[in-house]
Amino acid sequence: MKSNEITWMIGGPQGSGVETAANIFSRACASMGYQIFGKREYYSNIKGEHSYFAVRISDKTIRSNISGVTLMVAFDAETIFRHADEVITDGAIIYDSDLASVSTNEVPTLDEQFKNRLHDFLSSQNKEFTIQSVLDICKDKGVKLYSVSFKELLSKLAEETNNPKLKNMFRMMNVLSVSVSFGLLGMLPQTLLESIESIFAKKPKIAELNKKAANYAYNYATAKFAKFGNPLPTVSKEPNTILVQGHQGTALGKMASGCRFQSYYPITPASDESVFLESNDIFEVKDNRPGSTIVVQTEDEISAMGMMIGAALTGTRASTSTSGPGFSLMAEALGWAGINEVPVVITLYQRSGPSTGLPTRHGQDDLMFAIHAGHGEFQKIVYASGDIEESFYDTAKCFNFADIFQMPVIHMMDKFIGSTVATCVKFDPNQITIDRGKLLEKIDKKDYKRFELTKDGVSPRSKLGLENGIFWNTGDESDEQGHVSEDPVNRIEMMDKRASKLELILKTVPDSDKATNFGLADFCIVSWGSPKGPILDALDMLKNEGHKVGFIQLKLLHPFPTDYINSMLKDVKTIIDIEANQTGQLGMLLNTYLDRKIDYYVLKYTGRPMTSTEIYDSLKKILENKAEKRQVLTYGA
Repeated sequence: MKSNEITWMIGGPQGSGVETAANIFSRACASMGYQIFGKREYYSNIKGEHSYFAVRISDKTIRSNISGVTLMVAFDAETIFRHADEVITDGAIIYDSDLASVSTNEVPTLDEQFKNRLHDFLSSQNKEFTIQSVLDICKDKGVKLYSVSFKELLSKLAEETNNPKLKNMFRMMNVLSVSVSFGLLGMLPQTLLESIESIFAKKPKIAELNKKAANYAYNYATAKFAKFGNPLPTVSKEPNTILVQGHQGTALGKMASGCRFQSYYPITPASDESVFLESNDIFEVKDNRPGSTIVVQTEDEISAMGMMIGAALTGTRASTSTSGPGFSLMAEALGWAGINEVPVVITLYQRSGPSTGLPTRHGQDDLMFAIHAGHGEFQKIVYASGDIEESFYDTAKCFNFADIFQMPVIHMMDKFIGSTVATCVKFDPNQITIDRGKLLEKIDKKDYKRFELTKDGVSPRSKLGLENGIFWNTGDESDEQGHVSEDPVNRIEMMDKRASKLELILKTVPDSDKATNFGLADFCIVSWGSPKGPILDALDMLKNEGHKVGFIQLKLLHPFPTDYINSMLKDVKTIIDIEANQTGQLGMLLNTYLDRKIDYYVLKYTGRPMTSTEIYDSLKKILENKAEKRQVLTYGA
């Protein structure tokens, strides 16, 4: 175990409070000065199926999870069956003592494929199919085991507080398990109590009850068990650091960017963003003026898209948030926005498809879909963020792009970023500028032409209801005023006018907004979106061993910045594409637009995000000329 760094995991049935426990642990560790990177994994099930949350804490900058768990807490059998092999040598497991005799056949939520693999492994070790067998194997490899009767803890707590109802409040096992963890790690109980108070700030009675439970479990652990490893002390906290959940980056970015209308239909994992906006719909903006974002939950994604377009036509900055299946339903109206040059922002939280696919799992499956969404030829921008901090500032850029170039912007996010809890530099709204482009506040002449043919392809834009700003919108091709037209000359003029804006984008968007250059070398990674964090952590690991590997993170994916990317890669000898899909979709773009081809692919499409350990191992093989041209990563239960 590295000094002042651990990965802590808690698992249990969906709906049992696993996420709350992880948030308490994360917030307490962050208040002690530690950097946090946590990710939540869960089935598409409201209650009952397996859920777990892995939180990495360190006194140094971290941007990803790693393979392996230092301390695991399990108050159900499935967590042990599924994750015990992830606990590292010299790691530890805290488990409910009632679980030892449980067999695999007594856990109905274990799917047959996993159960068969587990049985094969246990048979190879001459072990029975029980929790005790799995624990024995862990003990043999050096894992410390801490048996705790959580039911007994609840009973004793009920007696001590004279509250018999506590005996059956099994959701409190989460707080008990966090407290036992804190006791074993020698961490300060005060930070834990403050974290509980913060999490349950709106429920003071529940907060007080949980604090009593936490105190009791902490004292129990410190009295009964020797500390696990070296005590984790309070460390110097980085200035201007916040603990934030992934979806909050785009939500707060929308508030700061002047977005005042968001429509949505509930879908995993995008809904969290809209729910957060609903919870904070009234807020203060500059000069103490009241502000608000109207959030409308619609009957379907078709309606969400239509309402957003309607709001944008009034001059309001408008957006929607969705995932793959929902975006599919938006495609027709997306074309309507394209032909009518309506500035809208669609935040696309990717997950694993096709169809329903893995509805609560991670993927970067929708890149080519986003670029080619909608029938016919119309212009759009596809832009990708790589982490929570970027998503805040990129949201503002996306709104500016939509207004300046008058077209839909698809902001690519994904489940990994959306479900992450991490420390990052505090967002600074003062760094956000608002550019409404050619949006008109006043029109003096009466012959206004909404789709006027201009030199740069961008026409002055009227709001609905603006005096003298009369115009027509139709899904058909139209003339400069918006009247339906099937004239062949007009068709060419209008198609070319809209298409010319792609070249304008490539000329006017700064190179720093097109891609981020983290250094170039003979071996160079190209990637986009959420692999950024694991890649950077892996590169740090390689750098410590004397290896230099370059990395270019693409952000503007359509229109593709061919000249800029070619200029950076001209002296690179080996290009490595890293992304979370099966076909290497970024690689397809690079193979199309660049003067050369991808040399190695590192891909993951299990529905689980990449770890920096996996990427490090893959890059090491490439550097040592021991790698296949296509490596598929598989870590994660």
